[in-house]
This record gives sequence, C-alpha cells and structure tokens, in this order.
Amino acid sequence: MGFLDRLFQSTPQIPAGPDIRFGRYSDSYKRPENYQAWDHSLEAFENGNYLDSYRLFFRYLRDDIEDNVHWWDEGEGIAFELYQGSKKITGYADAQKLKAEAKVAASASLNVGFMRRLIEKNFELSYSRFALDEDNNITILFDTYTLDGSPYKLYYALKEVATNADKQDDLLLEEFKGLQQVNNTHLVDLPDAEKGVKYQFLQRSITTVMQEFDAGKLPRDQYPGAYAYLILQLLYKLDYLIKPEGYTMETLERLHRQYFATDQKSILEKSQQILRELRKLNNRSREEFFREIYRVKSTFGITLHVNHDRVASFIENEMANFDWYLDNGYPQFAQAIPSYIAGFCLFNYATPQPDRDLFHLYFQIIEAEYFQQLGFKLDYVDPASQTLQKKNIKRAIEQIVENNKARYSKMRPATGILDYSSLTHFSKSFMLMMKDLDLTSRF
Repeated sequence: MGFLDRLFQSTPQIPAGPDIRFGRYSDSYKRPENYQAWDHSLEAFENGNYLDSYRLFFRYLRDDIEDNVHWWDEGEGIAFELYQGSKKITGYADAQKLKAEAKVAASASLNVGFMRRLIEKNFELSYSRFALDEDNNITILFDTYTLDGSPYKLYYALKEVATNADKQDDLLLEEFKGLQQVNNTHLVDLPDAEKGVKYQFLQRSITTVMQEFDAGKLPRDQYPGAYAYLILQLLYKLDYLIKPEGYTMETLERLHRQYFATDQKSILEKSQQILRELRKLNNRSREEFFREIYRVKSTFGITLHVNHDRVASFIENEMANFDWYLDNGYPQFAQAIPSYIAGFCLFNYATPQPDRDLFHLYFQIIEAEYFQQLGFKLDYVDPASQTLQKKNIKRAIEQIVENNKARYSKMRPATGILDYSSLTHFSKSFMLMMKDLDLTSRF
C-alpha cells in the first residue's frame, strides 16, 4: 500500500492514483506493534536472551509497507538483511557476536585517492569502519560482542552503516570513474513515462526560476531574500516531488548545505552559486537523469523528528514576509514562501503525520498539472479555468483528519478561513490553517 493509499484508504470517492512515492523516508511513523517490539527487545536483552532480543529488534525496524528488513534462523544464530536506498546491509548474529556489512562499490584496482578518502571517513565514524574485502570491494563494517550489543547500540550502529553506505556509493562513483556499482539488484526501475514527466518537470521548474532570476523586476541586490525564497523552494520541491537518487539527489543536498553554511558569502552570492549548479542539472541529458530515477527501500530516516510547535513556529516566522510581496505586486515571490515552508519541512523534518499529509496535499494543489501528468485524478484545480475546487479540497482535508483521529483527536482544521480566490491567497490561508492546528497526541 503506497502513501496515497494510506492517505485516502477509506474514501472511495477520491481515487488513490498510481503507486508513486514522494519525499524522503522517515522511520518516525511506526505502528504501535513496532514500539511494543522495541520494549520487549530491551527486556529480553536485559534478561540475557540476546537472540530473542535481536529478533524483536528487527521486528521494531521492519516497515511492512517498505518490506525493508528480513531475518531468519540460520545455524546457531540469526541471519539478517536490511535496505537503505541503493544499498543492502547483511549480517549474522549468534550467542557471542553480531556482524553487519554493506558493500559500497567494486574496484578493479586500488586507487590512492579513494583509499585516502575512506581512511579520512573512518575518523568520522563512531561504530563502523570502511575496509576492502577479499575481492577489493569497498565495504563498511560493524561488529560487536552480544554482551555489549544492546538494541540502543545496534540502532545507531546499523543506521551509521546504512546511511554512510547509501551516501558514499553515489559520491565515490561520481568522483572515481574506476569504481563500479555492486550489490544493487534490489533496485526497482520505474516506467519511462513516469521518468519523462519528472524530467520535463525538472527542466520546466529550473527554467522558470532562472528566467525570473535573470529578468525579474525586483532588484536582486536590494531584495536578495526574495530570490533566495524562489531558489530554495525549487530545491525542496524537486527533492520531494521527483524523489531523485544518485547525482541529482546529492546535488540538491549539497546546495542546501551550501546555502545554510556559516561563511562570509552574502545571500545573493549563495543564490547565484546555487543557480549555477542548477543550470548544470538542467543541462544534463535525459539518459543521465533516467538512470537516477528508480525505487528504493529504506530503513532509517535522516530527517529530524519535530513536533507541531516547531512547524507552527516556522510557518509564523516565514509567513510574516508574505504580505509585502503580494501587496506590492510580486505574487511569484509571495507564492514562493509557502512553497518554501512546505518543502523545507519535508526536506529536513519528520513532522507529525497530519502535517506531512497536509503538506503533501498542498503540493497536489499548487502543482496540479504535474500530478495530472503522472496519472493522478484528484480534481483540486479545474484544468480549464484554473479555479480551485473548494468541495474536493475540503473533502481531502476531512479525510486527513479522519485518517489521523485515533492519535490526534483534537485536530480540527479551520477550513472556513481558506481563501479560494486565487492560488496565492489560498496558499497563505492554507499555511495559517496549518499553523493553528492542535496536534496534541493521545499517545
């Protein structure tokens, strides 16, 4: 069952659409039985029942929708495998030790450059280490005695192995052309039609922002923040809606880090630097882009878990800049602010589920044409008149409330404040509606 299946599972009037995933995986949305498995795993470990503890630990990690973790009895112990992006982590545990490894890349010959890189990375790791196996595959390893291998330690150690393996294979393969992909048969290719829609969306979105940056009426040197909103919302929108892997994903992450880096560069300088990199993305061939669009499974999230208060505060702070742009005749910059808010939160945070669902709905509305091209029939915007469909939007919000009422029983969105007169006015009112939600959790 995909994200949209979960979002609309009890509403036959709202079609779920194709099984397309959006955004970054988070392990913050576990079911009650996962947390029960965690508690039992800790109890079993304290009682010295290490293998039982590990079985329960893997039950805690497993996401049935992702099908991301498997384990089975083998010999005197347990064999296991888990997935993180393009990498598979395998391991074995018995009564004495646990060992896990992930093959990162294959090397036909040793190279001083990547070997030095791996040695430097080893100093940054807390639980694991990069090494070469007998076939000269770059591998990241973790091992521990079971006596010292509590579920807490295993979680952070396996997360370190998984996330570093997933990230470093892209970086190493891009920089060192002599390396080859390895152990990636679990990747699921996507239809060319879907890839084509995503490629056109990337091209169209980047071109639109470049044109505004080059020929916009608002002076860049006087209003650098306006153009920063425009560029950053583009980064986050591409990351969430396209969900790229490989070079494109790493580029978007790198540009995010560059913008928020503490250095002496001005906002305008950073925006110009990001735009230059986006031009490079825009000039990449269709074939190069297609190679990076595939489906992966993940076990660990890399986003920061936050509560709704953090989201509400972020909305309030950023929306304070909205009215000036709209009142002075720059609706494109005003529109960039709520898009920046939604994209930034989805890129950086594991928000409460209702926030995540509502941000997704926001993108379905403001990027209605893109979702229609992907095959969704959600009818939030009339394609002929471009008018917002109040009834359908309100019904979608009500469905989100229904899907989350077991945990967030006080969630009552003030849909009466929504302004359907234009997309820009709607975006403002939608964010203000989200800001004032009561997402007090029952558990």
